[in-house]
Amino acid sequence: MKIVDLLRHGELQGGMKYRGRTDDPLTVAGRRGMDAVWQQLSGKVDAIACSPLGRCLEPARTWAAAAGLPLWADERLAEMHYGDWEGLTAEQIEDRYPGMLEAWRRDPTGMRPPGGESPEELRERLADWWRDVVDGGDFRHLLVVSHSGCQRMLLALALDAPVAATRRFSMPYACWSRIAAGEGAPVLDFHMRQADAGCVAQRG
Repeated sequence: MKIVDLLRHGELQGGMKYRGRTDDPLTVAGRRGMDAVWQQLSGKVDAIACSPLGRCLEPARTWAAAAGLPLWADERLAEMHYGDWEGLTAEQIEDRYPGMLEAWRRDPTGMRPPGGESPEELRERLADWWRDVVDGGDFRHLLVVSHSGCQRMLLALALDAPVAATRRFSMPYACWSRIAAGEGAPVLDFHMRQADAGCVAQRG
C-alpha cells in the first residue's frame, strides 16, 4: 500500500487570479498554511514530489532539506497553462470572453482557454506522471505539492471520474487530501478543506 498526500499551495500575493504558470510568491499566511500541513506530515513521508513553480518548489525544498528526503520537481505537476487568461481575474475574463468562464466552471470537458491547455491535456500528463511515480516509484508515503487544477485532476484520475468531476471538488488554499494506492483501485481516504480545519471526512 502506498499513501499519496496532495497539498495545494497557499495563498498568493496579488489576490485571486487565474495564474497557471504565472508564479506569484506566497503570502506569509499562505506559507503558514502549508507549513501547518507539513508539521503533521514531517517524519511520516519518505519522499516529496512537487511542481517546479516557486510557490510549490520553495516550501517543498525547505522541508525536504530539513528532513533529509528526496525531492522530485516535475514539469508534469505544473499548473494548467491558462493561455490568455493568465494573470486575469474572473471579472476580467468575463469582460473579454463573455460566458466562457461560466461554462468552464460548469464543465470544462472539451474546452480550452484561448492559447492555453485543455483539461484533457492536463489529464494526460498527470496520468503519465502517476504511472511513472506512483505505480512505478519506490516509496511508501509521498507528499505531492502542486496546484488546484492539478490536484482536482489527480483526484478525478484516482477515482476514475470524468473531467467534469474536477468541478465537484472544493479546493481552497493549502487544501490537503490523501489517496491510498494499493493493488486495487486507488481510494480517497480524506479530503480536507483547510490545513488547520480539523474537520476531515474519513473513509468508512
